[in-house]
Amino acid sequence: MKMSQVELKNVSFVYGAGEPYEIRALDNINLTLGGPLMTGFMGHTGSGKSTLVQLLNGILKPTSGQVILDGKDIWEDPKKIREVRCKVGLVMQYPEYQLFDETVRADIAFGPKNMGMSREEIDRTVMEAARFAGLDESLLDKSPFDLSGGQKRRAALAGVIAMRPELLVLDEPAAGLDPGGRREILGRIRDYQRESGTSVVIVSHSMEDMALYCDRVIVMAHGQLKMDGSCAEVFSRYDELVELGLDVPQITYVAAALKAQGIDIGRDIYTVKYAASCVMEKMKKYNMSAGGEKK
Repeated sequence: MKMSQVELKNVSFVYGAGEPYEIRALDNINLTLGGPLMTGFMGHTGSGKSTLVQLLNGILKPTSGQVILDGKDIWEDPKKIREVRCKVGLVMQYPEYQLFDETVRADIAFGPKNMGMSREEIDRTVMEAARFAGLDESLLDKSPFDLSGGQKRRAALAGVIAMRPELLVLDEPAAGLDPGGRREILGRIRDYQRESGTSVVIVSHSMEDMALYCDRVIVMAHGQLKMDGSCAEVFSRYDELVELGLDVPQITYVAAALKAQGIDIGRDIYTVKYAASCVMEKMKKYNMSAGGEKK
């Protein structure tokens, strides 16, 4: 699959610009997104995460600066903004705002139909998208408004996946789901990214989600980018994350507490699996050293 690249150049966004109570949500953002990666945005409420992702496909227009898709400013010709939204698919935080047709099947088919797919291709695409999203076939002929919150989220995801976007953007895709539901939907998104090679961007408040599923993590605060790197690079700066008002994975706190007791397994601990491997490596080195001393 061809992958799009989105670049934000000197982008700022102000709600109520020129009004007495204007709010600067983004301040001179420079950022490039793309490649076969899962990229996670995290930050406290009001940090600008949701505003930023709505700029990526033209839901919002920057107050200043440019959003460049594959080398072209997406607002150069506003009449072509629909083409942008086919390439950059956005699943919003509240999926009920994206569901509007009489049946779930028709809702998922809306994008492919407008892209000019044949009837056979639309049917196949709807079924594939529903499968990727974990949406049971028995729900396809129901009204989307009769679905549960988790089912609506899957239906909205399927509707965007059906358009085969080159960049898939999800704002809090697991919000309101129980732990099992979170693992299922995030795992499916991860599988979809791996199978399709699509670039996926996720906004989440959960540090554990970021640590488990993302390849790249971007931290925002007060409308600015504060950190950008791999999970290991970002979570190794856990003291700075805490200063920004963010939580970190519990296992990161455990590693910090161990270090305070003189047992250093590393600052870049962000998953239990990785922590276990680091502990095993420490034990292996200790045993080899102890064996050498006995000799």
